[in-house]
Formats: sequence, C-alpha cells, structure tokens
Amino acid sequence: MSQQLEKRLEARHINMIAIGGSIGTGIFLASGYSIFIGGPGGAMMAYGLMAVIVYFLMTSLGEMSTYKPSSGSFCDYSTMYVGKSFGFAMSYNYWLNWAITIAAEISAAALVMSYWFPHVNPVYFSLVFFVMIVIANVFSVKVYGEIEYWLSFIKVGVIIVFIVLGIFTIYQQPQFGTQNWHVADAPFHNSWYGFISVFLFAGFSFQGTELIGVASGETKDPEKSIPKSIKLVFWRLTLFYVLSIGIISLLLPFNDPMLAQQDSVTTSPYTIIFAKYAGQYAADAMNFIILTALISAANASMYSSSRILWYMGKDGQTPSVFKYANKNGVPMMALFATALIGSLVFLSSFIGNGTFFSYIVQISSLCGFIAWFGIAFSHYKFRRNYLPNEGGVEVLKYRAKFYPWAQLISMFVIGFIVLAQFITLGEHYSILDFVMIYSSVILFAIIYLLHKFYLDKRMK
Repeated sequence: MSQQLEKRLEARHINMIAIGGSIGTGIFLASGYSIFIGGPGGAMMAYGLMAVIVYFLMTSLGEMSTYKPSSGSFCDYSTMYVGKSFGFAMSYNYWLNWAITIAAEISAAALVMSYWFPHVNPVYFSLVFFVMIVIANVFSVKVYGEIEYWLSFIKVGVIIVFIVLGIFTIYQQPQFGTQNWHVADAPFHNSWYGFISVFLFAGFSFQGTELIGVASGETKDPEKSIPKSIKLVFWRLTLFYVLSIGIISLLLPFNDPMLAQQDSVTTSPYTIIFAKYAGQYAADAMNFIILTALISAANASMYSSSRILWYMGKDGQTPSVFKYANKNGVPMMALFATALIGSLVFLSSFIGNGTFFSYIVQISSLCGFIAWFGIAFSHYKFRRNYLPNEGGVEVLKYRAKFYPWAQLISMFVIGFIVLAQFITLGEHYSILDFVMIYSSVILFAIIYLLHKFYLDKRMK
C-alpha cells in the first residue's frame, strides 16, 4: 500500500473537475426556485455578488495552491497559517460538505428518473447511481479525470446551446423581454427576505470552484495549470449562471407556480422552457442531460471528499488507515468512508425525496460557506504572518489581486450570509428548523473546541 496519490491530472482535467463540481443541482434545479423566491432582480443580484466573492476566493486559493500544491487544499493551509484546531475543524467540515453533497446530487438524479418512471420508488435509482459513482472512483485518477472531463463537456455544451437558443428566442419573439421583470412586485420579490434566501442557493450553486485546489496535489504542472484554470473556470461559471438566470427570467415570470416546486425535474426551468418552446422530445433530451450533469457532480463530490479524508489521515487528523492508497493511487478506505456518508441519500425513502433534497442543500451550503470563510481567512494570515518570513510577495509565481480588501470583504459578506440565514425561516419556526439550518456551524464549533481543549493535548 502506498501513501501517495498519482500526479496524472492534466490542465483540461482540472478545468472540468472544477466545472463538473459546480454545474449540477444548483443551475439545473435550484436556479428556478431562486428566481421564484427573490424575483429576477433579486436572483441576478445575488448570483452576481456571489460571483465577485467567488473570484476573490479563487484567486486567494490559487495563490496558496500554486505556492504549495496540496490535496489537503485550504484545509492544509488553515492548519499552517491559522492554527491546528481551526484546520482540524475545517478539514472535517469540508469532507462532510462534499460527502453530503454526493447525497444531494444522487437524490436529484433520482428525481430526474421519476420523470420517466413515476411509479418506481426513487430509492432504486439512487442505489444504481450510488454504485456507479463508487465504481468510477475505484479506478486510477486518470480514469476518473477522463470520465469527469467528458461528462462535464456534455453539460457545458448543453448550457451553451440553452443560452444561444434562449437569446435567439427572446430576439425573435417580441412577447418576451423585460416585462417579466415588472410582474407583481418584481424585480425584487420578497425584498430583503428574497435576496438573502437566494444567497443560500447561489452559494450552493458556485460551490465546487475550489476543487482546483483539492486537485492540485494530483496535477502534473500546478504552477502553470492552476492559475490558467482559475481564470477559465471563474469566467465560464459566471457567464453560465448569470446568463442562464437572465434568460430564464426573460422567458418565464418569477411567479410561475412550477418554479416554486423542488420535488420534480419537470420544475427545472431548463425542462419547462425546452418543453414549452422546443417540444416534448427536446424536454426529454434536456432531462437526460440534467441526469448526466447530476451524476457528474456527484462523481466530482466523491473524488474531492475522498482526497480530503486521505490527506487528513496522512496528516494525523483521522485514524492512520485512511492515509493509504492502492497501487493505482486511489485512497480506498477514504473512498469507502466517504461513500458511507453519501449513502445518507437512502434516507430519502423515509422522509421524501423533495424534502430530503431541501435539507441537504441547506446543510451543504453552510458547510461550503464555512469552507470559503476558511479560504479567505487562511490567505489573509498567509500574506500577513507567513509570507514576510519567506521572502515576501516576490517569491510568488501567482499573486491574488486586491489584497487585503478582497479577503476582508469576502469574510464580511460570508459571515453576514451565515448569520442572516435565520431570516429564511420566517416568523414561525421550530427549534428543529433552527438547528437544521445551523447544524453545520454548530458541528464546526464543536469539532474546533473538542480539538483545542482535548484532542490537541492528547496528540502532544
């Protein structure tokens, strides 16, 4: 058994891994609900502001991962530049984030299959997809990279086609246009409540861009490929999301009742628009593409979370059994432990697939926001406390822009979003609702305090 991963990922793999992890339920299912909650203006503003924050975070991560590539990503950087307890809690948070996201993507994929097979229990589809993803990750990382490349290539192509056809439809048919931005209380439906609510979905949608940092430890030439990938991935994702939201808002009014539902793929704005303006066969093809996208996103989630757990084992943060990889460079025990968390998807058979998906999105989103806060904070500490002793910014081969304001703004906005999530609960909510929405923050605090006052002393 080896303790090393294989450096067999090329720049094109890195690009598509980050895109693959970010294009899934967020754009195909949650985007419609975002427009319904916040209106077209609220959704566009939330996604636009989130794109700026993601740009700041990507450049911060790019600077650190180019300087020191690591499959521990910013979790490793959190330990090095902030502190052991902070890095320990961040590692568990990020592992759980992507392990839980596996369940979210598979749950959504089962919803897609219910479009064609409404009378079949979705848990059977979840089982098939779950086994497929585990098998895909058992092989060499080169095989995984190729699979993810082509799956991501397909869904990127479809989004481009959707954007082009949407623009053409709006241009050719005068009944479409900005009038949807003046329906009812649009463009900012539900005022601040709608805007804050959309942020949760916008954050979930963009999460995955940081996978570039996770994959840097298995990249052939990180000093060249990572900065290039950051630029390409950011602009592609920003254009995909912002343009898609804009086109959807012009073709469908925000108060379309179908956008209010999350328990069926027929409520995906992509499926609604293709069925309405291109026919049922086009909607069927779109649903197949959505299915491909969700499986791809789950595949990327399985990859990233297993690598995080492997690194945690290697770094002594988990039992040593997780630090070993097989002859193909695949961390098998970390993969199986991650798959165990991902198997939570089967709980959907007891609480309902739509309800389960909503819970998972909430938990995963806040895990992701905590991780993003960790990136900004680690980079701030890296520049301020660590780099001056290593030669200053002159030793950097890639420099993040707008330091320190980018990091300070990112931490402030992310902190505000996390604290403001209670607004989305409304006036009447139970203790269970509050605990559910803040479970990620509560767990992070518990792990941090447990390590700081107990585990750290035992390890010494």
